[in-house]
Amino acid sequence: MAILVYIEHAGGKVKKTSLEAVSFANALAAKTNEGEVVAVALGAIGDDELASVGSAGAAKVLHASDDRLSAGVIQAHASAVAQAFEKVGAKTVVLAKSSLGDAVAARLAIKIKAGLVSNVVELPDTSSGYQVKRSIYTGKAFAMTAVETENKILAIKKNAVDLKTDGAPASVESFEVSLADSDFASKITSTEQATGEILLPEADIVVSGGRGMKGPENWGMIEDLAKTLGAATGCSKPVSDIGWRPHHEHVGQTGVKVAPTLYVAIGISGAIQHLAGVNSSKYIVVINKDPEAPFFKAADYGIVGDAFEVVPKLNEALKAEL
Repeated sequence: MAILVYIEHAGGKVKKTSLEAVSFANALAAKTNEGEVVAVALGAIGDDELASVGSAGAAKVLHASDDRLSAGVIQAHASAVAQAFEKVGAKTVVLAKSSLGDAVAARLAIKIKAGLVSNVVELPDTSSGYQVKRSIYTGKAFAMTAVETENKILAIKKNAVDLKTDGAPASVESFEVSLADSDFASKITSTEQATGEILLPEADIVVSGGRGMKGPENWGMIEDLAKTLGAATGCSKPVSDIGWRPHHEHVGQTGVKVAPTLYVAIGISGAIQHLAGVNSSKYIVVINKDPEAPFFKAADYGIVGDAFEVVPKLNEALKAEL
């Protein structure tokens, strides 16, 4: 018996959100006595990197290295995870809530006849049944969801759990999967890869700019601050719409939803659509010269001032401390 964790990876590295899912599963196993934590990885990735998943609490990693799985075809991934689920005798699958994770989880739920709960923020309450707390309304409220099926899938919200880092390296085992042609009925014909040293969905710190930056020629100030902080860069929807910044940097309800530890908003008024994409951040810092900007109501810390004066001074102060 075990808890199975579906892990995602990119660029040869396991994603931080998947390590959080492993940490969650480790704590869940300790609470429910469901046995060890076993992770499953699909496609091309090195065994040394997979062994490092043990630091987050996995005892073992099953690696299905079939090259066809590297493309991230959703149905094929769901089939492979379902086979891993049966192999380890699991009753629970844990994974990170993400665009890929959401799609795989929905199909997997049908295959293994499981109840699915997304946006999970805490370990389940098993004192009376199986109650799971999840985030709803873009982080504005919580709901308790009862899961009554024997098999369960829990999709963990980013930054909702503490990352375990003191576990021993996991053993890595080759895992052969049986995939039918129907698993590849859908094909990925092209992929547009986001650019940047740190990508928005995985960033622990995000620095975003809005129309208050006055033009794309001033974005060096945003990039300099992001570099000092080791952060990803983002922008508001109007900025991407008028072509100042690429669309993959658009943060908000209709863009990339982020949940970093720190979100810094510079020259962004804080429209509700933008707030919906960032309000899961642990801390929000707002820099705006308009003291009535709506964003200040959501901010943990705010600076009322001209960004062109505040940001360079802030950057220099941070460089002196970091």
